[in-house]
Amino acid sequence: MTTGLIPGAQPPEQRPTDAPMPQQRLDPAGPSALPADNRPRSSVITARAAASFEPVGRSVATARSFVRDTLQGWGFADIVDDAVVLTSELVTNAVVHAGTHAEVLCLRTEDGVRIEVSDQYPEREVPLQNSASPMASPDREGGRGLQLCAALASRWGVDYTPTHKHVWFQLNLPERPVGTRTAGPALPVDLLPVADGRVRVAVLQVDRKGTVTSWNEDAEDLFGHPAAQAVGRPLTELAAWPHTPGTSTGVAEALQLSRWEGSYGIRGADGRVVQVYASHLRVRDTGGEPSTVCLLVRDHERAVLQTPTRVPAGDQNTAQDGQSTDPFEVFIGSPAPDDLDGLLQRTVERARDMLDGDSAFLLLATDDETELEVRASTGLPSARQRFARVPVEAGPGRYGSARMPAVHDDLNAVPGAVPLLGGTGMRSVVTVPLKVEGRLTGSLGVAAEASGRYSNEEALRLQFAADRIALAVESARLGELERLRRGSLSFLVEASDLLAGTLDRDQTLALMAQMTVPTLATWCAVYTIADQASDPYLSYVLHEDEELIDGIKSLLSKIAPPDPVPTPGARVWTAPGEVAHQAALRTSMRTLGLADGPTHRITAGIGPTLATASAVGGETVVLPLVARNRVIGMLVLGKPTDEHFRQEILELAEDLSRRAALALDNARLYSERTAISQALQRSLLPPGTPHIDGVEAEVIYRAAGEGNEVGGDFYDLFPIGNGAYGFAIGDVCGTGPNAAAVTGLARHALRLLAREGLSGPAVLERLNSAILDEGDRSRFLTLLYGELRPQPDGSAELKVVCAGHPLPLRLRQDGTVTPAAEPQPLLGDDGLADVLTTCTGLTAGAVAARIMRAVERFASDAPSDDMAILAMRVPGLHHNEG
Repeated sequence: MTTGLIPGAQPPEQRPTDAPMPQQRLDPAGPSALPADNRPRSSVITARAAASFEPVGRSVATARSFVRDTLQGWGFADIVDDAVVLTSELVTNAVVHAGTHAEVLCLRTEDGVRIEVSDQYPEREVPLQNSASPMASPDREGGRGLQLCAALASRWGVDYTPTHKHVWFQLNLPERPVGTRTAGPALPVDLLPVADGRVRVAVLQVDRKGTVTSWNEDAEDLFGHPAAQAVGRPLTELAAWPHTPGTSTGVAEALQLSRWEGSYGIRGADGRVVQVYASHLRVRDTGGEPSTVCLLVRDHERAVLQTPTRVPAGDQNTAQDGQSTDPFEVFIGSPAPDDLDGLLQRTVERARDMLDGDSAFLLLATDDETELEVRASTGLPSARQRFARVPVEAGPGRYGSARMPAVHDDLNAVPGAVPLLGGTGMRSVVTVPLKVEGRLTGSLGVAAEASGRYSNEEALRLQFAADRIALAVESARLGELERLRRGSLSFLVEASDLLAGTLDRDQTLALMAQMTVPTLATWCAVYTIADQASDPYLSYVLHEDEELIDGIKSLLSKIAPPDPVPTPGARVWTAPGEVAHQAALRTSMRTLGLADGPTHRITAGIGPTLATASAVGGETVVLPLVARNRVIGMLVLGKPTDEHFRQEILELAEDLSRRAALALDNARLYSERTAISQALQRSLLPPGTPHIDGVEAEVIYRAAGEGNEVGGDFYDLFPIGNGAYGFAIGDVCGTGPNAAAVTGLARHALRLLAREGLSGPAVLERLNSAILDEGDRSRFLTLLYGELRPQPDGSAELKVVCAGHPLPLRLRQDGTVTPAAEPQPLLGDDGLADVLTTCTGLTAGAVAARIMRAVERFASDAPSDDMAILAMRVPGLHHNEG
């Protein structure tokens, strides 16, 4: 999605009614712009926002969020719901039914808002507003978008261009008393919100990178950080965000929205988290740079900033008469959050407010209903709400079961009754189950720091609220599971493609870790097992913070690896967390002089140890890497302190481990086979070029085919005896391993036959018989064989015999090139002779290199055949032809 926003745009120049108005947008919205604007010219445009959405189903939800955020940022809360409904229907028609990109343009005027939805499919039927014929059924492919426009919009229409069709609708703001934005009824004094002394409103300003640029005096009083220390720090370092990173909206995403309102925590200078209620407004300065203004108050003073809940039109008279509206009708508020995390967070905040508690928490049941997983909390340390698990049956009796409502007057009297609240200072608590059709789906609790705060009456009120929201929570949970399932499938498909794209072992290990961190875990380690007799070996470690990798690697190298158990599924491994905690404790005590030994001054060495302990202090699980019925390694996943894995993540990690194990084993097999092939091929090559007094010899050899070291071309230069040397160069029909087999036979047979004292022709005759004895495995072979005998005067005697191979060429000192045997009508001989005429005075190596370059220039494509070049430089040469 691409968006552009121009708040406070200048009014356009007056122009004739039939003149098109140019589009003003900050970013491209697709391959072509929206159609010309034909709205009435009486409306002055004060802001506009545009976005483009791809033809996929998830674009509908994204479009709804875009319109909602835009209109709320403009202060048009009264018409947000209608605008979102209409936009949702029209975008659905474009991206789902028509299958094209959808472009959404929001225009703010003094009277309301105009929204245009454009697609690239103008062939569909368009109903006429004044037509007597009935409109199509809402169940047909086109949907009910146009019918809703007719029912909800102040004005609407359809426009065509040769490439686009777009539907527009206009929503006018309701008439309100002058100067009134929102208002509430007059309340008795005892019902007004309670504030602690002077209400302090912290004002922060954050730049586009999330860095604090302004920090007022009230912020210093509330959180203890002087402005000099707070300015320049990222807000993410100070904010204890209520959502788990990677899901729903986080602090970084919230700062990008035009307007945001809600609860989170700010870490004070004393290390404690101060719960605040915040209102964010995104603005831009005169230079066009965006920033976010954040207003924060203590969470229990939220009434200062909180936007009042919208009351349905039919209930306004009741509210104005001072009669309280049923709190359960507006428990969640309107509009309800689209995402599960947002719904759960709003639920715990409303539950805490309803019972005037100090904290609240909500847990969802796992699929087998044996455990409850913390999914949202408020007023508790943030680490306690990140998917921690507690058993459904925590103890004997009804008070130990999450299936029944329970009230605890004093947790100090029954330690461990509510494990989640241990060490939080909470004394009294009321918990109620969330059930759908009799099935346990979760648990909702509210706690207070004072004892005896709650009775059965509060439990009934909370249970009534839980019953009202249980179905909505379960529907949102099932929707999240479906999104996770689709996302998991996409993740596994991409992982399989990446793993299948390499046969390199080290690259496979790196891919395994990079796909795991940070998508599935904060850190991971991969152990590999070479064979059944070998111990697991730590092969790869990765953490989302690169500075912690060495510390984790050092820690894991000092403890015994996990047992290679082939049982599928994840199992908890407590050793890393325990050892890290003990090491950090010993280091801290030794550094502070509390352990044996001399007292030391506090050094920076304590930092990495404590950081490592924090990094691996959460839940650590081990998944076996099983391929071809053998454990070839283990995948270790870890979380930081007090964090746990969700069951869905562990199931996804198990699927990934199966794919990764097969890819890792394939890489191992490929590496082994490559090593064997290369070892066998190297055994077919000559061990080296012997040194011959008075003779300079150079060899260039290149086998065709990736990974091949030996092909059909071959060469050899070896001592025969009595000061003589044999040499050969030949070509076997074909390339690859089959040709290399004949190469090995020919080279070894030549050496044996030559050392028996046979003449050149006799050597070739015996070799021919040996090749024919191979039967079906025999191949054609051309060969040039010769014997070189250096003479005392520095010259050499040369005997050459040729069996169908191109003749050797002789380069004389005067630059002439002549065959060293009787000529044969073979193609290419002339070109080689031409190259040699330019090599006068060069060394043997230079001659071979020049021939190699000439061959490469001659062929336009990469070489598809083997190549062997043998050049010998002798000051004086006598040769015999054969």
